[in-house]
Amino acid sequence: MFKNMLIAVDGSEHGWKAAQIAGDLARSMGADLWLVTAYDPLPGYLGEPNLQNALNVRLAEAEQVVQRAKQEIGEIPGALRTEILEGPAAEAILAVAESRQNDLIIMGTRGLGQLRGLLLGSQSQKVVSHATCPVLLVR
Repeated sequence: MFKNMLIAVDGSEHGWKAAQIAGDLARSMGADLWLVTAYDPLPGYLGEPNLQNALNVRLAEAEQVVQRAKQEIGEIPGALRTEILEGPAAEAILAVAESRQNDLIIMGTRGLGQLRGLLLGSQSQKVVSHATCPVLLVR
């Protein structure tokens, strides 16, 4: 049914659970997975070398998120590809899903955003509203 899925992770508990479910689905369906994480853009006024230092920290944190997500996913029969993007998470997820022609997006219901208390996180709400494929939200 689903052969080309996208899993979006942000380092939250809901994201780790989503990664586990994505791995289970990929194994049961023989699907490929695109693992995506995004970090907030850095303000240009930081100047050098501060901008580069901040970028290095953000990239290192994103790489840690990707590595943990790979552990949560486990071995899958299909390909596992990763993308680390700069920008608002919902826009990054939607752009990858469109360009990679994903047939399912999997993500947590709430992430690490400022509005943690909401029932449905603002990024997942945006993805559900604008995605052209099914979205599976994990609590």
